[in-house]
Amino acid sequence: MSGFYAEISSIQESISQFDSYVNAITDLHARSLNALSEADAASNTAKLAELTESTRALSNGLAKRVEALQKPVKGISKQDAEIRKNRITLVHGKFVETLRRYQSVEQQYRQRFKDRVERQFKIVKPDASPEEVSAVVNDTQGGGSGIFLQAISSSNRYGESRQAYREVQERHQDIQRIENTLAELAQLFNDMANLIDRQNEQVDDVEAKLGGVELDTRKGVEQVDVAIKHARSARRKRWICFWITVIIILAAIGVGVGVYFTKNPPNKSSSSSGSTNSTTSG
Repeated sequence: MSGFYAEISSIQESISQFDSYVNAITDLHARSLNALSEADAASNTAKLAELTESTRALSNGLAKRVEALQKPVKGISKQDAEIRKNRITLVHGKFVETLRRYQSVEQQYRQRFKDRVERQFKIVKPDASPEEVSAVVNDTQGGGSGIFLQAISSSNRYGESRQAYREVQERHQDIQRIENTLAELAQLFNDMANLIDRQNEQVDDVEAKLGGVELDTRKGVEQVDVAIKHARSARRKRWICFWITVIIILAAIGVGVGVYFTKNPPNKSSSSSGSTNSTTSG
């Protein structure tokens, strides 16, 4: 179990690192929204892309490590199996909790980026219809860019419109990156849900096997007890039979001796001889 405990500790440290990455991503999202220059925006975008990739690699690695903990372990006691289950459930819960926080951050900033795109579009075309706004915000099939460019060509605020368009393009990149991250997180959530189901099945199987072994052991002990009782009973019966046989033999000997002395009294011949000798002497 020492190796298991070491891996659990290492996974917990990685989850803490994952959590710190989510904090950093949150900070970069906020900076991106508040960037005052194109240089600042570009710098934040580059940092965000790099950190997002690092976070993706870390989260995928964590998912594999948590999954590896589910591999069946032979020769494990029921108590150790329960300890493993509790520890795995704990790190699984912390990992999923961080995934949910990451998902919440991405969903929040996806909406804020979309709100920014909508505001930028309405700067260029204040009377835009809801359908046009939706097409630009979601860039449906790439049609949003066309609508925005058409609005720019009709605007008398060309310089401001071009700047708004550049920001919208950047926001679309941010939104697309967030959409990809959310899709990956959804897959991780699904994997983790399946993982905990498999863990419960494995633990139930181990407990069933251990319960069967315990039952077999108990039955074996009961059978040994029965065998001991039978052996003791058999010994008692053998001793009873032995003493009955001895008694029968002694009784038979006694009967034989009695019959013998009955037929052959020990003093009868001697008495007869004494009487005859007395008569002759007279």
